[in-house]
Amino acid sequence: MRILTVIPARGGSKGVPGKNTKNLGGKPLIAYSIEAAQLAGLEHIVVNSDSDVILEIAKKYGAEVYKRPEQLGTDDSKSIDVIAEMLQGKYSDFDAVLLLQATYPFREKGFINSAIEKFSKDNLDSLVSVLPIPHQFNPHWVFEEDNKGHLKIATGDQELIPRRQELPNAYYRDGGIYITKKEVLLNHSFIGGNLGYVKSNPKNYVNIDTLDDWKLAEEMIQNWGDWTP
Repeated sequence: MRILTVIPARGGSKGVPGKNTKNLGGKPLIAYSIEAAQLAGLEHIVVNSDSDVILEIAKKYGAEVYKRPEQLGTDDSKSIDVIAEMLQGKYSDFDAVLLLQATYPFREKGFINSAIEKFSKDNLDSLVSVLPIPHQFNPHWVFEEDNKGHLKIATGDQELIPRRQELPNAYYRDGGIYITKKEVLLNHSFIGGNLGYVKSNPKNYVNIDTLDDWKLAEEMIQNWGDWTP
């Protein structure tokens, strides 16, 4: 199976202006994802961007580059559309895509490889990295509003599970890794019917979307002294 690694990185960012090129611990944010892919020994690592500045930095760090069409570089552009456009053109001979978000800088050594191995071994349609949901936010204990303005259990259960120990494990996507087969992506989804997962290390987790996230990433590097996968 041929897997294409894609790091999408739009030039515009409202939460943290210029975040993909912003210096974090001595190098641009996007460099962390490129280096994580290189450490995993991946052959086809492509940074997809509308920004010439980002593409030049990507080339400096040894990645392939792909200039996305202008219509896919707006605030409303979706990653799925960007990936589909690549698979329908220059990269049509790939079977699946490994998506690494540049906003997730701290991936441990072996993390990507273990995800690819599970994806291939279990013949999955897609795989995501996850973190556990605290028990108080478990969907079996969460309520949503119905059309009468009353509350109902979000899962559709008629009664609450009484004890924390009886709750099933629940997880949320943390944004570290997505792997998806081509046919699923071309149906405009990252999530296929046969979905697998790998657990991330919560000690390394930050997904940079706001200035507070950026400050947390800086504090993490400062506490470590450096980031070594």
